[in-house]
Amino acid sequence: MESSPIIEVLKHPNENGIVVFVLGVLFVLSIYHFLLYFQNKDKTYLFYSIYTTLIFIAHLHDPKSGFISTLLEPINYLLTEIDLDFTWAYNMLYFIFAFTFIDLKSFSIKWHNFIFRAIYLLCFFSILFEVLYRVSGDYRIISNGHMFFVSYLFVLGTISYIPLFRINSPLKYYIIIGSTFLFGTSLLATFLHKLNMLSDGNEINYSIFYIGVIIENILFSLGLGHKQKLILKEKKESQEKLIIQLKKNEELQLAIQKKFEQDVVSLNEKAEVDKLEALKVKYDKELTDLKMASLRNQMNPHFIFNSLNSIKSYIIDNEKENAIYYLNKFSKLIRKILATTREKEITLANEIETLELYINIENIRFNNEIEYSMNIDKNINIETIKVPSLILQPFIENAIWHGLSLKKDSKKLIITIETNNDSHVEIIIEDNGIGREKSTAIKQKKIHKKDSIGIKLTEERLNKFSEAFKHDYSLSFKDLYDNDTPIGTRVTLKLPIV
Repeated sequence: MESSPIIEVLKHPNENGIVVFVLGVLFVLSIYHFLLYFQNKDKTYLFYSIYTTLIFIAHLHDPKSGFISTLLEPINYLLTEIDLDFTWAYNMLYFIFAFTFIDLKSFSIKWHNFIFRAIYLLCFFSILFEVLYRVSGDYRIISNGHMFFVSYLFVLGTISYIPLFRINSPLKYYIIIGSTFLFGTSLLATFLHKLNMLSDGNEINYSIFYIGVIIENILFSLGLGHKQKLILKEKKESQEKLIIQLKKNEELQLAIQKKFEQDVVSLNEKAEVDKLEALKVKYDKELTDLKMASLRNQMNPHFIFNSLNSIKSYIIDNEKENAIYYLNKFSKLIRKILATTREKEITLANEIETLELYINIENIRFNNEIEYSMNIDKNINIETIKVPSLILQPFIENAIWHGLSLKKDSKKLIITIETNNDSHVEIIIEDNGIGREKSTAIKQKKIHKKDSIGIKLTEERLNKFSEAFKHDYSLSFKDLYDNDTPIGTRVTLKLPIV
């Protein structure tokens, strides 16, 4: 009885191109997810890319004819010699990828430590068997080592299903289904081989195994896409919460304004001019305080969220010293921000300290690429000069996110504090970013444009602050050029001191 054409193809995977197809799929998946790692900076993509690359190399010598076989013929002996090493390697890396993918560490530190230590121990034994085999030349060592490896991996894989089923994440099903499918096809292939069902070059067991590899890796690729979708959804929800909070602030401000207008109408009707003036002063003060509080707090939601994410990445990467260092700075900055929000004016020394903490924290996002310097005139007593709290933060934020963040090479931020007379203190903030013109052009191309009101509110605060002094403040922005090429922006702020 003749077999169907599909069965005939599966019986001879090498002659019919199945092996070449599988190698091609693995190669494409490796390159694609390696590029995604550089785009998203997520180690899950890197582990998966290395995993598929190791499978690709381990089976690179499988084709017995064709272009690949001819190309690799000079090193075919070497590939055959080390294919077991790569098989061990990709099986161990599978565990690292799987439990990084579902973020087991956030679910249970104990299970995470147990599984990863078990993998490290297995890696040690694998290297030990390989060294003993290479030194003695006795193949029985590597054969017994493989039996030990398979048994160890089977026990560890079975135990690993306990936290896998307990974790509350939809991503776990990609690992469960994918691994179960590959395990099933591997058992079936081994079963057919043990029953001596293969003859006359019949290699259907290899085809079954290759099918399992392809389906497993397709599921893993879909899982990585699902994970990215969940991350984007989480970011979107965070942005929506921020928008809702901003709308509430706006509604509150409108409500105060409306109440003020109603009171004005009522007082006009009663002709109580004195009370009208007093009430107007009162609500002007409330509106001004509200705007000041809005400015002082507007950096908090995004800044705190991003800073915690940066510190979290240090903790996940086990960079404990960096995590503790920046966590201390972050907590100190938050305490200072909470303290300054209760004060309208603080000393210039306190403002500088808060500013330096803010820059250091923001610099985490840039891998400390920003070269920052603070130059203070020795004749200035920064302990006695009073300034509005957090008055410089919006200018620093603009310099970092609209000037330096879009610059690829060296990033510099220079703050200079000096005085040319006895009436003003001059603060110069200079960056070597892309310049305001280019930044504005990039902003106009964005689909969602956000109008920043930080500088406008800052100017209103400066107007209010200057009322207590004989002299007024001045604020200027200057684009810096080198032969018509933008080389940065300079902000000059002169604050009255008498």
